[in-house]
Amino acid sequence: MRRASLPLVLVLVMLTSSVAWAQLVVNDPAVTLRNAVTAALKEYLLNTQRDQRQQLGRMAQRLSVLTRLDKYVLPDTPGWRIHDVENPNLLAFTRGYHAALNHGDAGGAAWVAATNPVTSASTLVSRLSPAARRAILARLATLDVADAAGIAATNETGQLRDNGRRELAAINALEADVVNPSQEQSTAAVLDKLSGAVLIGGRQRQARAQLLAGLLEQLLVDSKRSRDSEAATLNMQIVQWRDGRAADDAFVAGTGDALRSWRQR
Repeated sequence: MRRASLPLVLVLVMLTSSVAWAQLVVNDPAVTLRNAVTAALKEYLLNTQRDQRQQLGRMAQRLSVLTRLDKYVLPDTPGWRIHDVENPNLLAFTRGYHAALNHGDAGGAAWVAATNPVTSASTLVSRLSPAARRAILARLATLDVADAAGIAATNETGQLRDNGRRELAAINALEADVVNPSQEQSTAAVLDKLSGAVLIGGRQRQARAQLLAGLLEQLLVDSKRSRDSEAATLNMQIVQWRDGRAADDAFVAGTGDALRSWRQR
């Protein structure tokens, strides 16, 4: 039985040796170089992403980690001035106008009540000469322009003061959120704060533009009034230069006739 198994063992040994000799090693330099470059590139990308993550982590840390944020809070922020309309002994005759300066008056009732009215000149204008009609209409136009600018400025001032008090409350709330030292706030919360600050800044720029527009209107009214005064003065001077000799002659002649015809009784 041992003699029968010996040939089988020899066959197995020969087969094993043939398989071992069939496993040849193939080395391709191009494939090796490509794999090396791919490995280096992946390692570079991995290091870059790790550095970016660390940088974003440092950027995400709030300033409260390094310092106290309440040092940026302004103490005793001045509020909007309110005209006193509750004291009956103060501003008794202009309480309506000061209320308009506090809250606005789109209709202009407070301005009309606080200014002197102009007597209707429609019947008088129709009886005047063209030159006199032109002069009186220019002066009436100056008063109308002044009333329009005054009503608009009063209303805008009151609205800005009324809205400014609410805006101040929003700024105080935003300030409290900004200096909050909590580390639990996400990036979205910080971006919301930035959006709120930008919105408040836009509102303030709009209010500043409205105030500048009102100031420009007042300057235009003053310029028109000054121009009308200068034009009236110049017209009187021109008439004096043009008709001065005739007026003097008429005055002398009238005075002479009066002296000659004067009799004491």
